Amino acid sequence: MLAIALPMVISSACDTLMMFTDRLFLSRTGAENMSAAMGGGLTVFMMTTFFWGLTSYCTALVAQYLGSGRKGHCAVAITQGLIIIAAAYPLILLCRPLGLLLFQWMHTPPEQLLPQTAYYNILIYATVIMLMRNCLSSFFSGIGRTRVVMVSALVAMVVNITLNYIFIFGKLGIPALGIRGAAYGTLIGGMCGLLTLAIAYLRSENRAEYCVTSSFHFDKAVMGKLLRYGYPAGIELFLNLLAFDLLILMLHGQGLKTAAAVTVVFNWDMVSFVPLIGVNIGVTSLVGRFMGAGDPDTAHRATFSGLKLALLYSFCTLIAFAFFPEPLVSLFRPGRGDTIFSEAFPLAVFMLRMASLYVMADAVMLVFSGALRGAGDTFWAMCISVVLHWIMVSVLAGMLYGLGWTAGPAWVVICVVFMLFSGAFYLRYHSGKWRHIRVIEHLPEPVPLTEGFHGPADI
Repeated sequence: MLAIALPMVISSACDTLMMFTDRLFLSRTGAENMSAAMGGGLTVFMMTTFFWGLTSYCTALVAQYLGSGRKGHCAVAITQGLIIIAAAYPLILLCRPLGLLLFQWMHTPPEQLLPQTAYYNILIYATVIMLMRNCLSSFFSGIGRTRVVMVSALVAMVVNITLNYIFIFGKLGIPALGIRGAAYGTLIGGMCGLLTLAIAYLRSENRAEYCVTSSFHFDKAVMGKLLRYGYPAGIELFLNLLAFDLLILMLHGQGLKTAAAVTVVFNWDMVSFVPLIGVNIGVTSLVGRFMGAGDPDTAHRATFSGLKLALLYSFCTLIAFAFFPEPLVSLFRPGRGDTIFSEAFPLAVFMLRMASLYVMADAVMLVFSGALRGAGDTFWAMCISVVLHWIMVSVLAGMLYGLGWTAGPAWVVICVVFMLFSGAFYLRYHSGKWRHIRVIEHLPEPVPLTEGFHGPADI
């Protein structure tokens, strides 16, 4: 678990640091720019989430093929994911106006709306880079070579942070571009991360071992499995991110003070949550591999190894949020006097301290949801997650618009709802139904495949 999950934790941490630094730099230009980057960036990601979740199932599919001895099918699964992305990109661009309408419907403050729109309009064109990078990462996660994903994330992070500093503040003779510079830096950093993965994927050793050269074709059987088992993850991620985006935009709609406080808190929440996605991917990969090999008992052991790792990390986060919220919030204080930030500071401290209540629950949720997806129990994982996310949004809307509550009391209730997530996933896992799911049939002996292979058998 450590060998696979730790590089993925570092990879996720790099992505977290990249987004965190973007918003930290932008906070120096004004609290409204920091909030705009969160609102715009989250909405861009929401537009890709169905296809992101769908193609992310390549991790489990690749792991199961590897576990069953069908190495040549691993690359074929990735090709099907790339085909889906090629079809998805034009659809995402056609939906661009919907994101702009969402900003208006959620009553985004005018001072924030202009930079948020500019950030969104640039990043929406980078969605194909994001999706392709995620798809190729799924290959290396599935076969357990997560160090490649880590190197890609490190490259993207270094390029992104360097360029954002240059573009946002106007260094090396380049004019200060503000939030548009942050978008350009993110786009170029993502491209460099994708290039790193592509080079590793197309290396001669990888081509020979996984029959990559002969994998670039449509395969009905493998595509069918990816769509059948991946669509629940795609629907789940889309509905969940839509719910989360609505939650953020509703809170942003309460005014610039609340928007700044919420943005600071979720910047730190991202530090606690996103690295755990690395553990989630590690659990999915190992559970998928052992289930593909017909060994659910070892898959169960892998799950609890991941749980120990996740809880250890989350406990450290809990201590930081509960006992040191003031210095954490102060890190985002603008260099010049900023009335908005000063007013938001007490609310941000309160919300961050309350967030310490659910960080351990996040760890439990991500581990057991990863185990269910690795085993193929994607439909129930989707149902549990979607229902709880939309309960959370409905509760927040009722408190803000129906009861007229302020952001502080509403946040306390939201934290309690977050904590319900972990119990629901644990109960589904504990039922043991995942042990009897067979995504692919187990073969007692590996099937030999060569570079001349031209399509997997109909499985």
